[in-house]
Amino acid sequence: MTSAVTGKDSNAGGRLRITELARASGLSVQQIRNYVELGLLPPTKRAANGYRIFTAAHAEALRTARTLMAGYGWQTALTVLRAVHAGDLHMALATVDRSHAALAEERTQVAETLEAFDGELPPRLRVQRPLHIGDAAATAGVRPSTLRLWERRGLLSPGRERGTGYRVYDHAQLIRARIITMLRRSRYSVAAVHEVMAAMIAGDPARTRTALTARQRELDQASLHRLRATAALHNYLESNPLASTA
Repeated sequence: MTSAVTGKDSNAGGRLRITELARASGLSVQQIRNYVELGLLPPTKRAANGYRIFTAAHAEALRTARTLMAGYGWQTALTVLRAVHAGDLHMALATVDRSHAALAEERTQVAETLEAFDGELPPRLRVQRPLHIGDAAATAGVRPSTLRLWERRGLLSPGRERGTGYRVYDHAQLIRARIITMLRRSRYSVAAVHEVMAAMIAGDPARTRTALTARQRELDQASLHRLRATAALHNYLESNPLASTA
């Protein structure tokens, strides 16, 4: 039997004990087993006694997985490596591309919001009429239920459409929604978001500018982590060619 990742006998490189993998990675033995079951690690063969057979290929996969988690996050890393180990290169690369695109999109949003403070409303924030909640949520990058929650917490105050009573969001509300989204992604508590928004509404945007600039620095760090993850994935694919069915 050959590995779907290496294309070689899974004994290549010598056997490793699961305890060795766990110790080297700081994980528990059960976590290593879970990684195999989830697809973060390539499939294993079984010895005569029923124990899993781990090799240097699994150690390399584990190192790659940890780097991908740091760069892409748990769910994206899982999707990518599960696709790799299933021989689905297309899915793996498409997932990586979406991850980078999402980061680029947020970077653009932060820059555009900072421009709005200078009186230059970015084209994407210019609307001919106030938006209903679905379109407003899409613009802010959140769910409609999130906008409703922020309204209940006093962070947003959308208008109401005559006749229907539907919520409507004008330029000011859209900008506030996007700022709140960015602050929450920066792990600001609801109380801290209240303070930042209160200062902005009171005509003192300095604190908001500081928060958004800090978010830009966080995105720079996220980009570096993602670059390391992409490089690690590339190296993994180079040393472990995908099956010909990819």
